[in-house]
Amino acid sequence: MDTAWWRRPSTLPLIILSMALLIIVAGGSIRINDAGESCPDWPKCFGTYGFDVSPEEQEQYWDENPDEIDSRGEFHRYTVFEIFLEWIHRLLVGIIAIPIIANFFIARKNIETYGKSNYYSSIFIGTMLIIQAGAGAITVFFDNADWTVALHLSLACIFSASIIWQYLLMRVKEGADWKFLSTSKQFIEANMNRFDAIAASILFLLILGAWVSSTAGGQYNQSCSVGFPNGWPKCNGSFLPSLDGPGVLIQMIHRIGALVIGIILIASVIKVQKENKESPESEIFLRYMHNTGKLWLLNLLIGASYLIFAKSGDFPEWLSLLHLVGGISCFLVSLVCPFMIRLSLLSKNINSEAE
Repeated sequence: MDTAWWRRPSTLPLIILSMALLIIVAGGSIRINDAGESCPDWPKCFGTYGFDVSPEEQEQYWDENPDEIDSRGEFHRYTVFEIFLEWIHRLLVGIIAIPIIANFFIARKNIETYGKSNYYSSIFIGTMLIIQAGAGAITVFFDNADWTVALHLSLACIFSASIIWQYLLMRVKEGADWKFLSTSKQFIEANMNRFDAIAASILFLLILGAWVSSTAGGQYNQSCSVGFPNGWPKCNGSFLPSLDGPGVLIQMIHRIGALVIGIILIASVIKVQKENKESPESEIFLRYMHNTGKLWLLNLLIGASYLIFAKSGDFPEWLSLLHLVGGISCFLVSLVCPFMIRLSLLSKNINSEAE
């Protein structure tokens, strides 16, 4: 049943995943350009379905809709580029609905071939898209409040993860010859919780990052000062800064969280290597753990560079976007080990039922 990649039904989830990641990057671009409130209403934008809204038209809209005035006040005017970023983000969300609907019908049509789990996954992906759209609307209505940004990012990560899960499910049914499908029960019992904890920790760190970048209009980014070494690795020139200000507290929680996760990753790799020297399946799991660790380290350096190369009130925001992409990539790679464990368990259950 295994055919050329472009002819496989499993290619569709990969297309959806690519679009989902593009939407996340577009969302990150909105944040770094402070364009999160550039379309005050939803689903329209300044009462229109376009993005070319002049300052005069914005003023007219505020006059007619005073309740929609955002945190920047009625005299602030957005550039066409800022409005376009929010507009294209929404458009991409609408476009991705097309392959997701197609994915649902294909999964239902081929339920005998790919199984009910694949069909349920397609339903979950569609449901998550609707929830994501709702979360986007909430973000607009609450003027990019920090908790709405964190919620939006969390849901985006879960949405992307569910697409990867469906792809892996379909590839198994298409006859992919993956060695991890025969992972021993002993290995699963020894490492399943560990892999789950790593992925959950990285997701939590992503949420903390969203908290730092969006609270107080993003001003908490500079709560530890900037430059080397006062801004990083120190905070306001000290490794043990005063936590009187909420910005410093949030920054330190994020930094300590990143450090703790790094220690957990290193300890987990060492433990898996030590406890599973003779387990043939440990090689592929260790490979993804190493990749997770490399992405964590790279993203740590990107985050540090964001503060080191910043000047007071002037941050290299492209590094912030890169930091977001690195964090999401690290999370998605960290999910591969838990997914492989569960696919192995699913494969064992299917074989048991067949016998």
